[in-house]
Amino acid sequence: MKATPSSIKGVTKAQLAGAALTYLLCYVVMMVFVFLMIVLNDPAGWMNFVVGHVSSILCLIFGIFLLFGIVYFYYLFEDEEFLVKKRNAALVFTMFIFSAVVCYLFGRYVSLYARPFAMFSLLCLFLLNRRHALFLTFIFCFLLFVIDLFTRDIGTMEVNESIFSSLMLNFISGTFAVFLAGKVKTRGALLVTGVVISVPTVLVVLLFNIPEITHNWIEYFAAAGFRILACIISAILTLAVLPVFETVFNNLTVFRLRELTSTSAPLLVRLKTEAPGTFNHSLIVAQLAETCAVAIGDNAELARAAAYYHDVGKLKQPDCFTENQGDYNLHDEITPELSADIIRSHTKDGYELLIASHMPKAIADVAREHHGTLPIKYFYNKAVRLSGDANINDFTYLGPLPQTRIAAIVMIADAAEAATRAAADRSPESVERTCRAIIEERMDLGQFDECDITMRELTIIKQTLVEALSGVHHHRVKYPSIRFNREHQAVHEEDDNE
Repeated sequence: MKATPSSIKGVTKAQLAGAALTYLLCYVVMMVFVFLMIVLNDPAGWMNFVVGHVSSILCLIFGIFLLFGIVYFYYLFEDEEFLVKKRNAALVFTMFIFSAVVCYLFGRYVSLYARPFAMFSLLCLFLLNRRHALFLTFIFCFLLFVIDLFTRDIGTMEVNESIFSSLMLNFISGTFAVFLAGKVKTRGALLVTGVVISVPTVLVVLLFNIPEITHNWIEYFAAAGFRILACIISAILTLAVLPVFETVFNNLTVFRLRELTSTSAPLLVRLKTEAPGTFNHSLIVAQLAETCAVAIGDNAELARAAAYYHDVGKLKQPDCFTENQGDYNLHDEITPELSADIIRSHTKDGYELLIASHMPKAIADVAREHHGTLPIKYFYNKAVRLSGDANINDFTYLGPLPQTRIAAIVMIADAAEAATRAAADRSPESVERTCRAIIEERMDLGQFDECDITMRELTIIKQTLVEALSGVHHHRVKYPSIRFNREHQAVHEEDDNE
């Protein structure tokens, strides 16, 4: 059941070639910005610099080309699926170019020590993941080093030392940013992280300036101050530009996920108002999905957000779903075929509503995939009873199958919560049988064939759901119902089950 991304998606040579062309285009754009940096270094004499440093310019061109090539081959061998998506390449190299330009401007007009290098690492961490952020931080360190080395006149020892010290500071601030901000969940915590990141870089500044600190301590404190300021500015700029990257590239960050799971989010307000039963069901499924994601080491924030929105398609006809119905049931008056069509359409309707609302595609995909191609057994059975025969294809969800572990988690949690809520016996043993049957049925029907989930993870999910559902749907003891008057005297007493 476990498969590599390339085997799941079928990455072709044409896609790899297209990715190579995309990377080449990004390289050309990067070189345009580097040329502008050379011009800004010496607006009056940049042409003389180019003519007099032809070998350096060629080294610069070839060096940046090699760095971009390393990025391409890294993803070629480590994550082909990521590589062939043009949006991913555009995101990575937009961060490269934007961060290089910002760092150049700070280094050019303020100080090399004032470069907000950690901004790049933080953007990679929140928009991609820790592994990508570490690798790309290394590449960005050498990218800035190559740009500094071959776009400046390094004939003086002072400039030479500043370039190498900048490389060390960039490397340290970037890697520390990745490790320290890994569990940041709020914007305030990110600002605090910016302050903490400055501590090791200030120590590096101290080491680089030990010979001069006794007779030029003002310069040292200025450099240390610039490093502290640079790390704080890195956090501030990250907070400022993250929403832009999130919107342009439709990417998810922990901050955006938290905004989407706020009960004041527009679609959740609609769900709470127009389909309260579905809303309450989604809250429980979100809690279950988050717990399961934590148990198998997946993205808990994404699991919770996807579960919140997995049933938003029911907003189109909320009264057609049991959890939102009162005494009247529309399905008593229509054919089972039409009922099944209404029920199964909520996955497609949810996907279209989420896309139209500019929600992240990862969440919209879960809304469409969380029933896979499962049969709608209740209405199939009703059709068989009424007509003696029925085509099962008329009573199955349209798919696609779950493509991610998050979609699989939501599929299982959704069914487990509904089945447990409807069951008369909610003992741990009964809940365990229910969860096991749900998972086994979906395995038999091939619902997990296209997602990256293992048998071990399915076992963990089952155990996690049993523990969680046993706590949610626990039995209560029978309490006596006693009414008291204002003098605290019992005036009525009867047995009742609260």
